Amino acid sequence: MAEAQHAISEAKHDEKAGSWEPKIVGFLCNWCSYAGADLCGVSRYQYPTNIRTVRVMCSTRISPHIVLDLFKAGADGILLGGCHIGDCHYISGNFYTEKRVRLMKKLLEDAGVDPSRLRLEWVSASEGEKFSKVVTEFTDHVRKLGPSAVKKQEAAKAKVMAADDASVTFRLRALVGKEYNLETKGNVYKNTLDKAELEKLIDVATMDEFERSLILVLAKGKSRSVKELGSIMEVPTDKVLRHIVVLRQKNLISMEHPEGFTPTYRTIEIGGEQ
Repeated sequence: MAEAQHAISEAKHDEKAGSWEPKIVGFLCNWCSYAGADLCGVSRYQYPTNIRTVRVMCSTRISPHIVLDLFKAGADGILLGGCHIGDCHYISGNFYTEKRVRLMKKLLEDAGVDPSRLRLEWVSASEGEKFSKVVTEFTDHVRKLGPSAVKKQEAAKAKVMAADDASVTFRLRALVGKEYNLETKGNVYKNTLDKAELEKLIDVATMDEFERSLILVLAKGKSRSVKELGSIMEVPTDKVLRHIVVLRQKNLISMEHPEGFTPTYRTIEIGGEQ
């Protein structure tokens, strides 16, 4: 994680100097993708130097929080590399990776970030040439998209921050963590769930958690009315109010009574109301 954050710092320095080039963080599985990258170098295949690689023991070790935290810090693109399906060193690790990446892309989309800035690719230890092609294609794609808006726009940063906060909620972690088993092994009654229906359920939950997290981000340190929140978020006020009811039940937001009849709401921070 420290290596990835260092790469983002370098990117910001280069952009200030007027020599912007996309900075991409690559998380590579130790057993396949990292070995493939090593073979790529030994075989003298060329690829852009925009990528900063981080070796991990398995692609599934990269949580949505890590990826979204890097996008929040201003990453232009992130590449996740793992073993081919069926060849995972830890048997089913990459199946969980697929489910997590789908959640990450949904949260990025909800936050207004092009989900194609995140790419998942299976590269084996013998596919050095493929690694070269993947990095080259992805770098060119991110270059065409341009710098991440998070670096310059506070509104964009607030949305990605909300997406990051949503990714660690118990509801989403539980749903995505159990998704693969629910599809393959079933629930406690041994009934498997339909993949499309399960994905639809998770998409609805993802949007709910993102919008609630965005409310907390926007109301942090500043009281806002339901109408104001709805206008900023571009969400109907009745839906905002339903989210606030849930947040109040969880003691995450407080209601204030300013002069007049319109209540406002402020995020309750650790240590008391701010």
